[in-house]
Amino acid sequence: MSQDGKKIRLRRILRPDRGSLVVAFDHPLVHGPIAGTKQPDAQIARFIEGKADALLLNLGMMRHVAGAATRENLPGLIARLDWTTALGTASKLPANTYRSVLVGRPEDALRAGADAVITFLIMGSGDSDFEKNEIKRVGEVSRECERLGLPLIVESLARGPAVHNPRDPEWLMLHTRIAAELGADVIKTEYASDAKTMRAVVEACPIPVLVLGGSRTSSDQEVLDVVDSIMRAGAAGVFFGRNVFQAENIPELMGRIHVALRSQNRQGR
Repeated sequence: MSQDGKKIRLRRILRPDRGSLVVAFDHPLVHGPIAGTKQPDAQIARFIEGKADALLLNLGMMRHVAGAATRENLPGLIARLDWTTALGTASKLPANTYRSVLVGRPEDALRAGADAVITFLIMGSGDSDFEKNEIKRVGEVSRECERLGLPLIVESLARGPAVHNPRDPEWLMLHTRIAAELGADVIKTEYASDAKTMRAVVEACPIPVLVLGGSRTSSDQEVLDVVDSIMRAGAAGVFFGRNVFQAENIPELMGRIHVALRSQNRQGR
């Protein structure tokens, strides 16, 4: 029965007929109130107007969805369960400074109305204790999600002094497969250098891969070019944060992204 629950909830996030557009709005937990995040109610309303397939939010922001969405346009909800030091300038930090911690459990996310949860998996830190705890944390969350019938998305990344290129396909293949082996249902990860290289990463991973967008590109057209390349790689969709919430006209850009996601699906990617 729990696996049926996972399948039902995943249908609210993954679209079989096209790529999914998930808006990541969890940045302030690590980065503080960066540009585009200072009016969460208004921004969430814009994401819903733009027909986001799902929103990634911290648990404290889930309450802002109820007032902005109707039953007809409610997006899937993904709750962030953890916090980490391994972002931003982490590649310059000593190995023994890496830390990650849960800020909620899958059951908390269910009570808040989530359809799925997400947790980090950081590899490449050079700190065996840190990485042991990464594996332990993701494994424990995965077992809880199995009991609850709640899908688990793992944001797997390579970070650390030994990681010269976090988008190297060897790193991408390593941590995405580890996440799948631990029980993840979906992967969120970075894009490789090109569509052909990223396709090899996607094909090596036995579960759907959604690709994150990273920092804001210089124009909306560049965002659409990124979407085109990601979908040609065979990804299940995109996880866009700053490329959406820092756009000048969010609903308009999201509409254009949806067109690109559908177009690549028709071409068979």
